[in-house]
Amino acid sequence: MSDPRQGGSRDSLAGRLTRTLIVWVGGVWLLCVLAVVWYVDREINHNFDNELVEVSHRMFDMAVQELDKLQHGSGSVPAVPLIAPKQLFSEDAVMYQVVDIHEHVLLRSAEAPIDAFDVPLAADFANNQTWRIYTVRHPTLGLYFQVADPLDERRRALNRTLFGLIIPLGAVLPLLALVLVLRNVARTELRVLQRLAGEIEKRSGADLRPITLPGLPQELRSVSENVNRLLDRLSQSLDVERALAANAAHELRTPLAAARLRLQTALEHDLRRDDVQAALDALQMLSHRAEKLLQLSRAESGASLTRTRVDLVQLAGTVAQEFWQDRQINERLVLKVPDSAAPIALGDVDALAIALRNLVENALHYGGEGRVVIEVAAPCALVVRDVGPGVNAEQLKTLQQRHVRHGSDRTGYGLGLSIVTTIVEKQNARLELASPPAGAARGFEARIVLRPA
Repeated sequence: MSDPRQGGSRDSLAGRLTRTLIVWVGGVWLLCVLAVVWYVDREINHNFDNELVEVSHRMFDMAVQELDKLQHGSGSVPAVPLIAPKQLFSEDAVMYQVVDIHEHVLLRSAEAPIDAFDVPLAADFANNQTWRIYTVRHPTLGLYFQVADPLDERRRALNRTLFGLIIPLGAVLPLLALVLVLRNVARTELRVLQRLAGEIEKRSGADLRPITLPGLPQELRSVSENVNRLLDRLSQSLDVERALAANAAHELRTPLAAARLRLQTALEHDLRRDDVQAALDALQMLSHRAEKLLQLSRAESGASLTRTRVDLVQLAGTVAQEFWQDRQINERLVLKVPDSAAPIALGDVDALAIALRNLVENALHYGGEGRVVIEVAAPCALVVRDVGPGVNAEQLKTLQQRHVRHGSDRTGYGLGLSIVTTIVEKQNARLELASPPAGAARGFEARIVLRPA
């Protein structure tokens, strides 16, 4: 079985290209031949007509003098046409006749057939079946001079010219087809496409490197760029899956082990309330961690992120309202909004809500028992600020990294800030961290700076 990628296959791109080139070149060749035939015929007739006009103007006076000589100066109209003496070179003799205004033939050349001038008497060109006649009137005498040229001579001249032109043109077409087929021109030019197909075939889940082929033509460069963008998206998706698996293994191991241990202890001690409650707390932590992992996975993949106009005051109020459902948090959480018009940002409202919610949870959890402020700041920013112990300069640099723990209980900021960082990057925004906030002695501040709509 032949390889479909080879140029010899009837269904191959090279074969189709070769046949298409032959058909198009043949069509253009035929149009060129027709154009040449039309042009050559026009030029030959034009040249012959010019010769007739020149001959008639040059010989008119000579014919009039010959007519006077044969009439012996009588000036009367002869009963039959007078015949001029034979010309010196009979094979190149000019066929002519002199006619008066009453259409009486006065003089005819010895070589002219009787029916050669069987056309209406009028100054200009006219044709009959075998002759082309040019008629000119004398400017002062009431005479017409007619010159005849055989049409066969024109056809022979045209045939000779076209024969000399069309034979080379006819030889070019099969020669071109031979070059295209035997020299495999199309296959050679499409070899770079086969190289590109080979590089794409090599890519797999274990190899998503971008394709780098030098010397690609412009059309294939766009294909290569689009394939590289697709490979990049696939690589990002695989990275998200791998990160989710790694994060799950890291974040869920401890709460799973704690829940299993608490339930086992409860069973061994006849389901004591304290042990059951501890198991429930461990499961609650497990649920919370799982939710964070799903948020992080969604943020990293950029799934369903939109770019719409977001009212930051409305967004902050909605998130704050969720936390105010808890009476203890209600006393600690404060919302500050600008007195002027509400800032409008460009972003995904759900993703920004997740980011803001994580910042508030971190502030409530790690800011001690003090107040937490959600502020909508001009020109277009969301700020979460607490008055807790904060972190030092060294720790501040690593807060946005996953699984980094600070504090004696080893719980640190964990996935929360990592989720926020990822969402902010997907929104083309900035996350600015400060500890302590400007003008304060202690505390922590996280600021999301967005693009105005």
